Amino acid sequence: MAGLTGMWEKALHDEFSKEYYRKLFLFIREEYSRVPVYPKSEEIFTAFHLTPLDKVKVVIIGQDPYHNQGQAHGLCFSVKPQVEIPPSLVNIYQELHDDLGCPIPDHGYLVSWAEQGVLMLNTVLTVQAHKPMSHRGVGWEEFTDAAIAAVNEQDRPIVFMLWGKPAQEKAKMLNNPKHLILKAPHPSPLSAYRGFFGSRPFSQANEFLESNGADPIDWEIPPLSEMAQQH
Repeated sequence: MAGLTGMWEKALHDEFSKEYYRKLFLFIREEYSRVPVYPKSEEIFTAFHLTPLDKVKVVIIGQDPYHNQGQAHGLCFSVKPQVEIPPSLVNIYQELHDDLGCPIPDHGYLVSWAEQGVLMLNTVLTVQAHKPMSHRGVGWEEFTDAAIAAVNEQDRPIVFMLWGKPAQEKAKMLNNPKHLILKAPHPSPLSAYRGFFGSRPFSQANEFLESNGADPIDWEIPPLSEMAQQH
């Protein structure tokens, strides 16, 4: 696992010496040596690497990584550029289009959000191939709760997008009056029609950031052709 750096390392430093994390580390190391696990071990902390703690403006909380080959790369809801866009992300793009008029992207790679300060954090950071939630309850939740608590303590306005019941459970940790908490049903095909569509999280986030003197997020995902030129 690639270590954390900068302010994340400082904020989460104590977690690494706790007993739960020692057990988690040994469990994860064993899993990677034994069975296919996603994402790649060096991508487990991608969300932290792309979005430093002092740059976080928006937090989107997911559950666990995609469990099919080549999908997960360490950002919740995001997939590698050439991978088919998963159903929940299709619905997120639909809402983005309805909310802000952004064109529907031709890929599911959300790195441009992460680089602007959108922390896309799953509560569980690894998964066995084809076994959703297989790494639930082994310690990741405690670690990601510590990360969410570190964001909650930041002394500036931050938007938390809590989609679905598991994400909304985190609301009780968020007691900083500077932050905006947006709750909606999960964007999965099973629940998107129960109020995710029409929830307008992207425009609400930008209005909140701008009204507090922060730059808004450019939510429009650049097409693959453009991204190839940038990277």
